Amino acid sequence: MSVRVGVVGLGYWGPNLARNFAGVPGCELRWCCDDDPAARERVVARFPNVRFTGDLDELLSDEELDAVALATPVPTHATLACRVLEAGKHCFVEKPLAQSTADAERAIEAARGARKTLMVGHLLEYHPGVRKLKELAESGSLGDIRYIYSDRLNLGKLRADENALWSLGAHDVSVVLYLAGEEPTEVEARGESYMRPGVEDVVFCFLRFGSGLSAHLHLSWLDPHKERRLTVVGARQMATFDDMELERKVTVYDKGFDESATSYGEYITRSGDTWSPRIDNVEPLRVECEHFVECVRDGRPPISDGESGLRVVRVLEGLQRSLDASAREAGARAG
Repeated sequence: MSVRVGVVGLGYWGPNLARNFAGVPGCELRWCCDDDPAARERVVARFPNVRFTGDLDELLSDEELDAVALATPVPTHATLACRVLEAGKHCFVEKPLAQSTADAERAIEAARGARKTLMVGHLLEYHPGVRKLKELAESGSLGDIRYIYSDRLNLGKLRADENALWSLGAHDVSVVLYLAGEEPTEVEARGESYMRPGVEDVVFCFLRFGSGLSAHLHLSWLDPHKERRLTVVGARQMATFDDMELERKVTVYDKGFDESATSYGEYITRSGDTWSPRIDNVEPLRVECEHFVECVRDGRPPISDGESGLRVVRVLEGLQRSLDASAREAGARAG
């Protein structure tokens, strides 16, 4: 059975989704939708056999359409997801699922009521490098995970409808929760708004978990470096996922502290081999799109299902509350 998919939102990310769904075996890209004629014009030549429209209702009224992928602005995610699901279509929605826990829960209820698949585009959970980190953590080779830290930095696109926490942090929060297997018990965030008042360009987050694990996130689109790096520090070994590396996406360090055999209670540093496991050279977005199509076809829950998306939103919402509570006076932080 071919799964017929429509993509809504043809700005920055939507065309990438369209390209991948068009290339997935057993999937037919049937519609592309955007209310901006210029956005439609930019991509129409790439998909000559696909129907284009600026009217979401036209797409949703197609009884042969099985699923819709949403790549629209973040504030629209939950509302449009509900519309798609209530129209009887399976729904893939880009991260984050919503801007509030209440809206995320509303989308989950819509999926449950319609008995349709809801999947959130937490792309890094489908990245072979992150999956290798998960495999290393679950194998016990790293030992007990002590802390995780990430840097997601760039001199990047300034946004007006979301700050660096919601734009960039959704990636790293989803990965931290994926690796930790639990939600944090405490969250704290500090940030600054330099380019636009009230929209934080740089954010520092701290998360503490009941197991003893902690995590730190550095998020910024106002930085001279382009970094997408996450480090996992275990009791036995440490590992880094660096998405900017072309080949050595994951590096494992046999480093740590060992108890001295000659003196009780003292430790000596260990610095052993450094190595990089083989990582499949596949596009993470293709893996993600294939997974969605398989879940729709087979009726099984996605890895990044609505509940997973809700957990991420819950953490982001807690971090936003901390960010708001610690914000400077508007006049002192802008300019």
